[in-house]
Order: sequence, then C-alpha cells, then structure tokens
Amino acid sequence: MSSEKPVAHTRETRQQTVVDYVFRQGSASINALVDLTGVSNMTVHRDVDELARRGLLRKYRGGVSAMPSTVFESNAEYRMNANATAKRLIALQALDHVEPGMSVLLDDSTSALALARLLHNVTPLTVATNYLGAIDELKEVDELRLICIGGDYSSTHDSFLGMQSLEAIERLSVDIAFVSTSAMTAQMTYHQEPEIVMIKRAMLASARKKVLLMDGTKLERSALHRLAPLEDFDLLIIDYDIQAHLVDELRSRVRVQVASERK
Repeated sequence: MSSEKPVAHTRETRQQTVVDYVFRQGSASINALVDLTGVSNMTVHRDVDELARRGLLRKYRGGVSAMPSTVFESNAEYRMNANATAKRLIALQALDHVEPGMSVLLDDSTSALALARLLHNVTPLTVATNYLGAIDELKEVDELRLICIGGDYSSTHDSFLGMQSLEAIERLSVDIAFVSTSAMTAQMTYHQEPEIVMIKRAMLASARKKVLLMDGTKLERSALHRLAPLEDFDLLIIDYDIQAHLVDELRSRVRVQVASERK
C-alpha cells in the first residue's frame, strides 16, 4: 500500500484548502495540515503565518483556529467560476449604467470582470482597472482607452496592489466605479484584507457614482475590516437569490436593483 502523501498544490490553492478545512473543523493541528496538503511542516507554517497575517486564521502553539467573523478571499481562478450565472446577470444590469463616452473604474472582483466582458457594447469608453483579467479582456476592444493601474502584483487576486496602485487611483477622477467585496450586512461592507480595503476605498473616492455589485452568497456576512457603510454607495446591484425581507432592508439604506428585474 502506498504511503505517499497527496501531491502539493500551488501556494494559492493549498492555502485555500487549508482555510476551507479549518473553517469546517473549527481548528486543526499543524500535523493535520501537513497530512492534508502533503507539503513540509515548514511550508505549512509559512502558509499559516501568511493566513494569520491576513486575518483569516488564528495561530496558536501547535495549530490554528478559524477567526469567528471572516471570509476567505479565494484565489482568482476559483472566484472566476464561483456563482458565474449570478455575476453575469448582475453585469447585464450594471451595463445599463454605462454610456458611450464615460470613464469607468473597475476593481479586481470577478463581478467587475463579468461587466468588463460586456463593455465592447457601449464604446467609446475610457476604462481604468488594476485587475489583470480585465486588462486582458479589454486590451483589444476597439474605441476603448484602457488605463492599466500598476503596482505590486498579487497572484492570489491576479491584480496590482500597494502604494503605486493607490497613488495612481488617487490621481483619477472617473464618472463611475464598479466594485464588489467579500462580505456585506444591511449596514456595512467588509473585506478581510487591509490592502484590498485601501484600494477599494481609493476607487470609491475617485468616482462620481459608486456602484456595488454583490451576489447573494456575500450577503449577511462580515469580515475583519470595514470597507464602507452601505449609504456610501449610489447603487447596489444584487442577484435574484436573496430573501425579500433582506431586499427591503437594503432598500431602506441604498438604491437597490435586482438583476432578475430586467425586462
């Protein structure tokens, strides 16, 4: 019988595996995570240290536990395929708010990427983004001026972050920004990574109109860092898979459009 351990994942998928496992179990020993991932004890410690730094797990001697109120920002490849139908419906609704000649700012969410794939329908446009996926999608669109926001590349998010990104965003003044985030209640939006919070806040500050794109899996959840109150957005676009009482509560704080309401 083979005694080989599982094949090691890439760093991002391995860390996602660790977080998913700890969230299900509540806690886990380092040895259990070594068996789970098939990598060395030292590699697991490095992964856990990074996840603890990001506020996703709490490390203690010999193991880790789940943070009580946080969500894991999965790697870009995983997010690309999660809730794809809902994101496309949200993007179609969002497209109604884009007019030829506008300047548009997109964050590094896959909801914004779904919108990027539709923007060829409303050119000419100027579009700025820090998301490499959106840049690849838009780079050959006719009559579209593309502003690439650079900085420190994050393979987890497939986007550019850091001080250079912040400074580039702060120099912009756009007609509309489309952002998403990992968690939201009826009062507040959240994200578990402070560097992402800073980027999204800068994007909101640079836009005359602020649109939040959220599928139903992100609602009634919180994460480590507050991003912005719901009232700071001009519009919230959600998909149809949300209970009516929650939609009513959201509408008491912000203008809401449900993607399924399209004619």
